[in-house]
Amino acid sequence: MIEEILDHNRKFVDSKEYLKFETSKYPDKKIAIVTCMDTRLVELLPAALGIKNGDVKMIKNAGGTITNPFDSTVRSILVAVYELGVNEIMVIGHTNCGVQGMNAKEMLEIMRRRGVSEEHISLMRHCGIDLDSWLHGFDETEQAVKETVELIRNHPLMAADVRVGGYIIDTTTGKLEVVCRDAVHD
Repeated sequence: MIEEILDHNRKFVDSKEYLKFETSKYPDKKIAIVTCMDTRLVELLPAALGIKNGDVKMIKNAGGTITNPFDSTVRSILVAVYELGVNEIMVIGHTNCGVQGMNAKEMLEIMRRRGVSEEHISLMRHCGIDLDSWLHGFDETEQAVKETVELIRNHPLMAADVRVGGYIIDTTTGKLEVVCRDAVHD
């Protein structure tokens, strides 16, 4: 499959299809969106929100949530705000998320079956990584979105004038439900 992607890329570049995507590194709409890496959102989310290449900073991870105030998602948000001019943040969860109900013990068992040694798992625990917490999903999408919004709003490094709001997008229709209204950081 990777060879097919590389072949397509060569054709894309050779035919200069990239020209229609040219933009700067600064988001035109000054918005960052934190959302899930779900495959159903790749084209649906931009289409449902009316955004195009260059409009927003899109930050994706499993579940579209932040579980640690010092993880790479928070770092990306801070870069977006302080280096790239973002002044609004949308946290967008979605219906039928694979992270909802994810079980850490089951994932660790799958890792073992796929060849991750018990020694490596023990090493992670010995280094202070709580794998049961780190690999655990969330129970309710709405609550996960609210917690992520609150973490961003209350982060000690977040600018006071940044607006943050939480939403859930329907992965079938693209309808956006407001979970918590945009509010300026306290």
